[in-house]
Amino acid sequence: MGPVAWTLICVGVAVVSFLAGIYIRKKVAEKAIGSAEQEAARIIDEAKKAAETAKKETLVEAKEEALRVKNEAERELKERRNDLQRLERRAMQKEENLDRKLENLDKKEELLNKKIKENEELKEEIEKIKQEQIEMLQKISQMTVEEAKTSLLTKVESEARHLMAMRLADIEQEYKETADEKAKNIITLAIQRCAADSVAEATVSVVDLPNDEMKGRIIGREGRNIRAIETLTGVDLIIDDTPEAITISSFDPVRREIARLALEKLISDGRIHPSRIEEMVEKSRKEVEAIIKKEGEQATFETGIHGINPELVKILGRLKFRTSYGQNVLKHSIEVAHIAGMIASELGIDPAMAKRAGLLHDIGKAMTHEVDGSHVQIGIELAKKYKESREVIHAIESHHGDVEPSTLTAMIVQAADAISAARPGARRENLETYIKRLQKLEEIANSFSGIEKSFAIQAGREIRIMVKPEEVNDDQMPLVAHEIAKKIESELDYPGQIKINVIRETRQIDYAK
Repeated sequence: MGPVAWTLICVGVAVVSFLAGIYIRKKVAEKAIGSAEQEAARIIDEAKKAAETAKKETLVEAKEEALRVKNEAERELKERRNDLQRLERRAMQKEENLDRKLENLDKKEELLNKKIKENEELKEEIEKIKQEQIEMLQKISQMTVEEAKTSLLTKVESEARHLMAMRLADIEQEYKETADEKAKNIITLAIQRCAADSVAEATVSVVDLPNDEMKGRIIGREGRNIRAIETLTGVDLIIDDTPEAITISSFDPVRREIARLALEKLISDGRIHPSRIEEMVEKSRKEVEAIIKKEGEQATFETGIHGINPELVKILGRLKFRTSYGQNVLKHSIEVAHIAGMIASELGIDPAMAKRAGLLHDIGKAMTHEVDGSHVQIGIELAKKYKESREVIHAIESHHGDVEPSTLTAMIVQAADAISAARPGARRENLETYIKRLQKLEEIANSFSGIEKSFAIQAGREIRIMVKPEEVNDDQMPLVAHEIAKKIESELDYPGQIKINVIRETRQIDYAK
């Protein structure tokens, strides 16, 4: 056989094999499909049976749940029905009670209206009787109602004034027997145990010169030296006909002291020219600052006060160059501290706090030439700035009565300040101020009715008042003295205390012929 034949045979065999394979796979697939259909049918039957079972079980559970819910609803409905019935019974009881109360209220209202009517009738009858009685009393007394009221008020007022005067006299007597005696003892003891120097107040300092030729050297060529001194120190140099002396004028005592020291150094050195003046002024300024610091430290050491801020100590030292009415303020502050400490010790309170407040009470006067405001306000600001205690600040702000003192320490400092300022020789007053104070004292006394004459005596520490005897009786005299004292306290500034001496004198003169 040829190759072609073999090829054809092979192709035929391959075709037959392929067709046979297709046939066999078809048969196998058909068999598998039949089996799958049977299995699917079986699964479907089982699913239907399971669904039927589940459906039955669900229905049973649903019926049971519905039954349970129904039972609970019926029970809750029954409970609510019982509650509603109970509330209905209570409402009916309240309604019955309310009906009874309304009925009682109506009866009471009727009874009340009846009584009101009776009262109105009775009131009218009383008013009628009252009017008749008033008319009868007016006929008997021959006075109207207003006249009777005026007479009664006058009588009551007179009796009240009499009782008030007697009571005031008793209180004053009791006060004099107890508190006044004790206060005098304490203050007298404090004054006796303390003494301080008195320095005259001035706004000028005098520098002695070795000869009058020195005046020309101080003035300098075309006045350059004196201008340099005045510019650097802030003072005025007065060069007049006073022999061998130059006057330094300034309201700032620290500047005046610097200028004085600088001039003394220049005169001693003999070399006077602007550069030397500047050098000496600076040197003198440092010396004065050292003196100020030393004086402040000495004041705290002398009074036994510790813990004051160093800057405040320096400000305290500046008071050495400050005077008030001729009294050195630093000496005055030390004296007040000592007196306040003694009084505090006698009263049994902390003397250290009283001394501290007394020493610092006038600290504001050290800065009055540099800061605007009263020395009290400046002192308060300085005490706050340097962390002083509230008690010390209150003593500073109340020592002149700007604020009412509310602590014992403040009251003690106020008393000690008055004692130090009023002691003999502590201060001097110019004639004009003195006369004005006496005139004001007499003017206040004469402003009251019933005053005939008044005389200020004992340098204004006592005023004697003559009253008109026909206008002021003996019962009214304590009231007159008390009212005059109050007005003097409110309108007049004065050291210490003023005695008000009211005199009533009746004289009757006749002649035997």
